[in-house]
Amino acid sequence: MGRITLKDVSEHAGVSRSTASLVLNDDPSIPEVTKKRVRASMLELGYVYNRQAATLRSQKSMALGLVVTEIRNEYFAELAMSLEGAAYEAGYTLLLCYSRDDLRRQETQIERLFERGVDGLVLLPAAETEPAKMDLLLRGSQVPFVLLARHFGLEHDYVGADNIRAGELLGAHISSLGARSVSILGGPASTSAGLERIDGFTRSVSGAGIEVVPEQRITSHTNASDGARATARLLDGGTLPDVIVAYSDVIAVGVYAELHARGLRPGTDIAVAAFDDIPGSEHQVPPLTTVATFPSAIGLACGELLLRRIAEGVPESYSHTLIEPQLRIRASTVSWRPRHG
Repeated sequence: MGRITLKDVSEHAGVSRSTASLVLNDDPSIPEVTKKRVRASMLELGYVYNRQAATLRSQKSMALGLVVTEIRNEYFAELAMSLEGAAYEAGYTLLLCYSRDDLRRQETQIERLFERGVDGLVLLPAAETEPAKMDLLLRGSQVPFVLLARHFGLEHDYVGADNIRAGELLGAHISSLGARSVSILGGPASTSAGLERIDGFTRSVSGAGIEVVPEQRITSHTNASDGARATARLLDGGTLPDVIVAYSDVIAVGVYAELHARGLRPGTDIAVAAFDDIPGSEHQVPPLTTVATFPSAIGLACGELLLRRIAEGVPESYSHTLIEPQLRIRASTVSWRPRHG
């Protein structure tokens, strides 16, 4: 039989590899009963801590890991490209992995990057990520990490757009149009970015007599095809709101396509707005009103923060870096006129 590894110990004890690592380091967050079980497995299996291997692992690999849902979405692609640029300029290679919004796949990709000895990790969390479980996995590695674009409410380094402010900016603009009804389309149901955008938007329009209720939101994946399907569900239900607010410009592409297919004119029969301002939004027909959230700036800031953490070690306090959004007003809203008097 080969050398017993920490993975063997974790499987024998019925805990995750990250928990076994925390027990090895006598982390106070691990319950004593768990520590005893893991240590018993170490004794039974004959596990020996290999300090030489640990020393070798402490040497820099000059590699960073990025786990992102996917990069067919142009917003995610811009995040990845700017992060890779920051890594390259600092002499690092970026290893890119996809979670495809699958929790098990996300965990596996993170563990594989840790096993390859990356010096730091950036994670754009999958929708429905379990905060406590992910916190344990990330901390157990003792590898510096930064959350990107989405967070889960725990004390970690994070870089993303100021999504509440983005929602407020768009809400103020929609309120100025004289709209009465708004439907919000697309995006995962429970990500921080989506919840914050809706929160900012809803509070902003509340004073204008526009009510946004849960039934008016149709959630989906963040791609154009799902944007079209969400629009079809809305219209098939007999609803033609004054305004459709898409979770992202990518989803708005699908919204436009479905409206055109049904003989409805975006910006004339119905106002359409979105978030992100990815390249091409200004060339839609009509040009799309959107809130720029600057994914390139987010990716760059994330890379700079991670490199600083690698150089300086564990901080006294964690950083939440929010990139200020900007409203881009275009014809998809300003050409629309209220149907009511």
